[in-house]
Amino acid sequence: MVGLKPPEVPPPAAVKFLSAGTAACIADVCTFPLDTAKVRLQIQGEVRIPRSPSTVEYRGVLGTLSTMVRTEGPRSLYSGLAAGLQRQMSFASIRIGLYDSVKQLYTPKGAESTGLAARLLAGCTTGAVAVTCAQPTDVVKVRFQAHAALPDSARRYSGTVDAYRTIAREEGVRGLWRGTLPNIARNAIVNCGELVTYDLLKDALLRAQLMTDNVPCHFVAAFGAGFCATVVASPVDVVKTRYMNAGPGQYRNVLSCLLALLMQDGLAGLYKGFVPSFLRLGSWNVVMFISYEQLQRAAVLLSAIS
Repeated sequence: MVGLKPPEVPPPAAVKFLSAGTAACIADVCTFPLDTAKVRLQIQGEVRIPRSPSTVEYRGVLGTLSTMVRTEGPRSLYSGLAAGLQRQMSFASIRIGLYDSVKQLYTPKGAESTGLAARLLAGCTTGAVAVTCAQPTDVVKVRFQAHAALPDSARRYSGTVDAYRTIAREEGVRGLWRGTLPNIARNAIVNCGELVTYDLLKDALLRAQLMTDNVPCHFVAAFGAGFCATVVASPVDVVKTRYMNAGPGQYRNVLSCLLALLMQDGLAGLYKGFVPSFLRLGSWNVVMFISYEQLQRAAVLLSAIS
């Protein structure tokens, strides 16, 4: 047995809620540079350090990371981490921690197992609720990751708290919820591609007795979930990132942002930053789900001992 033994009684919702937020923060710390690289590649063409407009600043994942370290210093890889951790504690706690509870609400009474429709509805529900609650933290995180590429004189925010205040003052409170609709669409898709895929893969592996309920099983299911989530969510993610990073008046709405992207980069622009997105989501899912499963088991074990 690799890892802690599965509990005989499922953990309560509060344990899942806290375990999900903590596990997501652990995953964020481990994979945040990849997320920053993804954001930089997605907004390529909008934010450039070189003065020459024809120069392409970032080339690939490793090229982006090395360029950032060389031109901005290693700390730039973690620009926006504070907002990212705030986001995960509020966002992941809801969309991941409450998934099982909401899934049971959609499961008909007396059903032997949960169907695909109930899982999809649960994923969409928790994803939408989480975005509605945590959107301001996501806006600040994206702004920080993008604006670190600007020269010091052009940077608008001195810190996380200042970013919240400045956005609310210059763009109104609605500015903190900028891009909520594309983000709800993205996270409904991500939740279905991520949580539902993990749920289905894990159940299939256990039912077929190919693996036992331990770390290797969680690794395989999480890796598959990360790949599915990246494939289905990348187009929405690119539009969401550009729209949230845009200044006031740059785009009339989400549709105008999408059209501008298509006119500038074509359909390939919808998958800008796909490799770092997959590297980030794949590794993030692996770290998060393994941590999530183990934290739940550790909490149940500690409560039983006490």
